[in-house]
Amino acid sequence: MRPSVRKSVFAGIAGMSLIGTVAGCAPSATQSTPTASTGSSSVTPTGTASSLASSGSGYKDGTYSADGTYVSPNGTETVGVELTLASGTVSAVKITEHPSNPNTRKFQGEFSGGIAAQVVGKSIDELKVSKVAGSSLTSGGFNQAVEKIKSEAK
Repeated sequence: MRPSVRKSVFAGIAGMSLIGTVAGCAPSATQSTPTASTGSSSVTPTGTASSLASSGSGYKDGTYSADGTYVSPNGTETVGVELTLASGTVSAVKITEHPSNPNTRKFQGEFSGGIAAQVVGKSIDELKVSKVAGSSLTSGGFNQAVEKIKSEAK
């Protein structure tokens, strides 16, 4: 086995272990609060009252949503991002696809299927994705949405 393939396999296994560990640490009982909307982004903190207090990371624990835009060959596209933060670390991610055509649907779907492996378990300050599961343009919208979420979670 080539060293580069071996490193990729090891990194994949380590990532899967981390995802399982972080998923096991997620709180089981949550309490939803209404979504507060500001412009094109909205914030929906969820969790117990104590988890909404500042976690020492500079970010409040909770679930936050924002839309990001990017330009594709078909024009401006939008992707929705929902991040759950615990102590400034991403514990869950959900992508809401807003495709304007079949090609965008394909790439946003691929991005949606691969993003968790790249961001869950990482500090929100470390997030800056470039290419996920063959989709490179969707990353621009994701990164833009993350910046909005960082502002809202402060």
